[in-house]
Amino acid sequence: MTEPPMTETHDVTKLLLDWRNGNEQALEKLTPLLYDELRRLAARYLRREREGHTLQTTALVNEAYLQLIGQQARDWQNRAHFLAIASHLMRNILVDHARAHAAAKRGGGEQALPLDEAIRVGKVPDKTAPDVLALDDALKDLAKHVQRKSRIIELRYFGGLSMEEIAEVTGLSEATLRRELRMAEAWLGRQIQKQ
Repeated sequence: MTEPPMTETHDVTKLLLDWRNGNEQALEKLTPLLYDELRRLAARYLRREREGHTLQTTALVNEAYLQLIGQQARDWQNRAHFLAIASHLMRNILVDHARAHAAAKRGGGEQALPLDEAIRVGKVPDKTAPDVLALDDALKDLAKHVQRKSRIIELRYFGGLSMEEIAEVTGLSEATLRRELRMAEAWLGRQIQKQ
């Protein structure tokens, strides 16, 4: 993921702070910048999804954007904080979409077929669909044990934030982040393999 120019990053942070302080004109200037940020984030998320995923980048961006600007408490600290929140929202949207897709695959109002008959007519469950659900479940389990490690994984891999940006959002040193990230990755790998 290419980083935006430093001036653009600074502009986003300044406009977010102005918007937080009630300047509605800042939102007009901010909208195209935020939309670009959200498109980069959405494209990153969707590249990791199964082939033939039905949720498109634009739909994911629009849903996340509406949720972000509709929030009553806009306590944005900076661009990195905004992206962290946007990342969390996009993850939730994708998980909800995957759950709905999995529910539809399991029947969605259709008559249940015995397994042998389902195989004959080609109604075998899509093996790639639950991946995002397995990861979400593993991240939720990790959060139960160590919320901070789950957050770091989300910011790094789903949010696409640099270690410097994650340090800014979390208040942790980059050395601590790297250590916690390695431990979280190992833990997640073991959890997903169990499923």
